[in-house]
Amino acid sequence: MGSVGIVETKNFHIDEKIQLESGIEFGPIDVAFETYGKLNENKDNAILLLHALTGDAHAAGKHSENDKKVGWWDDMVGPDKAFDTNKYFVIASNMLGGCSGTTGPCSINPETRAPYGLNFPVITIEDTVKVQRKLVDSFGIKKIIVAGGSMGGMQALEWSVSQADIVESTIIIASTARLTAQGIAFNAVGRNAILSDPNFNNGNYYGKEKQPEKGLSIARMVGHITYLCEEAMHSKFGRRFQDKDTPNFDFNIDFQVESYLEHQGRTFVDRFDANSYLYITKAVDYFDLGKKHGTLENAFQKTNSKFLVMSFTSDWLFPTAQSKEIVKALIKAGKDVSFCEIESPCGHDAFLLEFETQTKIVKSFLSKGEKNG
Repeated sequence: MGSVGIVETKNFHIDEKIQLESGIEFGPIDVAFETYGKLNENKDNAILLLHALTGDAHAAGKHSENDKKVGWWDDMVGPDKAFDTNKYFVIASNMLGGCSGTTGPCSINPETRAPYGLNFPVITIEDTVKVQRKLVDSFGIKKIIVAGGSMGGMQALEWSVSQADIVESTIIIASTARLTAQGIAFNAVGRNAILSDPNFNNGNYYGKEKQPEKGLSIARMVGHITYLCEEAMHSKFGRRFQDKDTPNFDFNIDFQVESYLEHQGRTFVDRFDANSYLYITKAVDYFDLGKKHGTLENAFQKTNSKFLVMSFTSDWLFPTAQSKEIVKALIKAGKDVSFCEIESPCGHDAFLLEFETQTKIVKSFLSKGEKNG
């Protein structure tokens, strides 16, 4: 299986304002996106990939020959891979509120000529989908498959319901129709770490010497704990000390797991914006597909899509029970749904790691759709 090769992140500009779920009219908006494969003449072979919390438009390939970083789902996107670019035209975009090319808090407000900061409007998953639909429509696409893991799965669910006229298949991986109180609590701790950072400066830290790096780093550390599981942490670190055999007897780093989390936090601040973390986690907290439509079953009455739902045994952030809730509601609504729980010791991060098993399942699901089509 090959790579999509060298890819370029492009920009799509939306000049008009979009009405957000809050009622605010917001625009203009720029959307960073990448594409892989070719759109066919009928414009009906498109797949939209929807990224997780801190993802971006760079889902596959490299930006240059010397680039060591491949896209976040490179193992899943490319010739003969799960999302086969020999057959499909694959689109990935950075979500509204992000910090990797799409308009977000760090973008320049055209009215003030300064970064939006906390003047950026609070957004929802529905708002991000409205923006993504504008991008998809710009290609003249007639029907589309949507796929995403974690927060990307939330977006895919929203797509299947609010954009039912165009979505023919939906792939939901390690996701949920609503975050639990525990999930909201972890996000709240992360946001409070950022808001409490003395360098946060009410969100107006752009261009300043001191940034809210400590708060953002802690938020990432807290979040990263939820992406793993006890089994993965024990296997990876156990209670092993970092570069020594005895404790320091102070409050510096003693254990390997402490060093790992510190590294995750430190590297994260180099690629992500603290304000974007606030806005995106809030969008995740607000998402509740069943409540919006009365019940999940009611929500799924609106969709015309076939569904593939996948979960992982060790994912305690979005556990299998939440995927089964989606599946049961789809069955009650009389929809075509396939479900698979994958055995994995990788926790929530399994959707980024267990690509071999996912590839087999996704290929089977898509090929069934091709035959029926």
